[in-house]
Amino acid sequence: MSEAASTALLIITVMCVVANAFIVAADLARARFVLANSAEVGVRPGTLPYLAVLKGAGAAGLVAGLAGVTALGLAAAGGLVLFYLCAVAAHVRASVFHNIAFPVLFLALALSAATYFALVTA
Repeated sequence: MSEAASTALLIITVMCVVANAFIVAADLARARFVLANSAEVGVRPGTLPYLAVLKGAGAAGLVAGLAGVTALGLAAAGGLVLFYLCAVAAHVRASVFHNIAFPVLFLALALSAATYFALVTA
């Protein structure tokens, strides 16, 4: 892989950390957009702190991976990929397509992070 591609994946991995940290904060603050989106796809508000913990653990694992524990980074990225696949599926199941771009974006970030760590650990 070229140096430019590797650098791009690294930058996207950092973006994944930042995006997940933002959404964890929004979940814990019970931001209006989070509550509205959750209601539309059938997620009870009481589950938001648990979902925030999962996303936060993923972001923390990515940070650990960037700090040198690459296997943990890969596992965290894989966990986030699974999480956001489920989020996209929840949108599809509920036929909520007007804002499906958000979980798709988070999924793309997680896939890029997984690709980065897979290449780093290879």
